[in-house]
Amino acid sequence: MDNPGRIDFFYRMNYHNRTFRPVRNTDNGETSEETLFLYQQDGAILTSNYAGGKIRKGHLIGLVDPEGNIEMRYHQINDQGEFRTGICFSKPEILPNGKIRLHETWQWTSGDGSKGESVLEEV
Repeated sequence: MDNPGRIDFFYRMNYHNRTFRPVRNTDNGETSEETLFLYQQDGAILTSNYAGGKIRKGHLIGLVDPEGNIEMRYHQINDQGEFRTGICFSKPEILPNGKIRLHETWQWTSGDGSKGESVLEEV
C-alpha cells in the first residue's frame, strides 16, 4: 500500500546500508578517519548514526535529491561531553571503483557558527 506522506523521486543514487569515513576535514570539524557513518535511506529520507574519533555519538537526517545531493542536519556529542549541531550539504562523486565520494560543505549551528569542508568516502 502506498504511503501518501512519503517523498519519492527518481534516484540515481541510493545510500542505503552504505558506510562512509571522512578522508579530509577542515580544522574546526570534529569528524576524522576514525568516524564511521552508516547511512540508511527510505525514499528521499536519509538517516545515519555515527561515532568514532572525537565523536561519542551522532545522528543526522537529510533529504536526497534526484541527483544524489544531500541536504542534512546533524547533532552529536563529542569526547568532551559537548552537544554540537550543524547543517551540511553533500555532493556525490562516483569513483572509478564504483564507490561514492561525498564533497561536503557544512556549518556549525551551535558554538561559533563557523563553516568548513570535508570529504567522505565509502568504505
